[in-house]
Amino acid sequence: MNMMKKILPAMIGAALVGGTGTAIADVTAMGHIDTSFNSSKNDNLSGDRLNNLNCTTCSFGFKGSEDLGNGLKAIFKIDFQYDTTERNGASPTGVNAITDRDQWLGLGSNFGQLRVGTISTVYKSHGAMLDPIYRTSAQGRDWGLQSNLHTGAGDTAAQGRATNTIRYDSPTFAGFQVAGTYTVQKETDNDPNADSPWGIGAQWQAGGFLVFADYITSDAGGDDDAWKVGGRFGFDKFAIFGQYEGDGGAIARRTSFDVNGGEVVGQDVVGDGKGADVWFVGGTAGFGNNLIYAAYGQTQDADNGTLIYDDPALGTESVGTKSKNWEIVGVHSLSKRTKVYAGYVQRDFSDFDKVSDWTLGMKHTF
Repeated sequence: MNMMKKILPAMIGAALVGGTGTAIADVTAMGHIDTSFNSSKNDNLSGDRLNNLNCTTCSFGFKGSEDLGNGLKAIFKIDFQYDTTERNGASPTGVNAITDRDQWLGLGSNFGQLRVGTISTVYKSHGAMLDPIYRTSAQGRDWGLQSNLHTGAGDTAAQGRATNTIRYDSPTFAGFQVAGTYTVQKETDNDPNADSPWGIGAQWQAGGFLVFADYITSDAGGDDDAWKVGGRFGFDKFAIFGQYEGDGGAIARRTSFDVNGGEVVGQDVVGDGKGADVWFVGGTAGFGNNLIYAAYGQTQDADNGTLIYDDPALGTESVGTKSKNWEIVGVHSLSKRTKVYAGYVQRDFSDFDKVSDWTLGMKHTF
């Protein structure tokens, strides 16, 4: 693996300079593989447990930089997602075998970073900092601990990964940093005044403290935004953290998640629903190579929004968004790059009984 990690970037670097001579760009191969066995149950359906294997946002790609002199450098990232448990687009989500993730080109200097392309929003980036099991089958954004403004991809509705987007991150001064994104919505003859989602966030980090605040809007007019505050305090494996998201309509529009083969989708698409607030608190404790993580949170109903559960066998049923969500997960590090984990996650809907998973997985990063 170490040899391949050196050879592949060298090949990419050579390609960047025409395949001859010494590579100028400093290129690094990177990747993430997470595979889990899950036993899922939906009390509103048969109540039987359904067993499956999942690959949670497995990816591979390259990132790199080139020194341009005078403190300026060119930077880039090309990242792709794949599925180790399915092939040729056969996954339950219908996603093709290989899809794109963050892919951007930019400049970095003492004045910060400016990047252009498909890139995660600041809102999403801050949420990921509070999830110790991010990009596993038990990650909080899949189980109601964080809103779906942390997921999805596109140039509308405040997606977690924004296409056609410019992102600026300031340098860090005394632990303080600001960042923002602006999406250049593609205008057409049919829609010459297309909406352009944007967001801004700030964080302060020092010692064992991290605090942040974010604002994001789909720029659709009416109820189209959201804000959040969050933070963390702790050292090593002992920490407490939490986040509160206030919905001004953006969360109500974006709410969407799978429930045992069915899909819950947001129906409020005209901007007259808000108040679908989301919050959670959690903590970690550990010793040696072991870590225990537990979290609890709630989601609220939008004022005028409606969610439905669409299932081929049951038809359409209104379920609302209000739920109580919790999880407990144990993690054991086999090495710096390889971990195994096991846990239980549950969403208890006010109008829809509950869904839950027992999960056992392994994660490797390179």
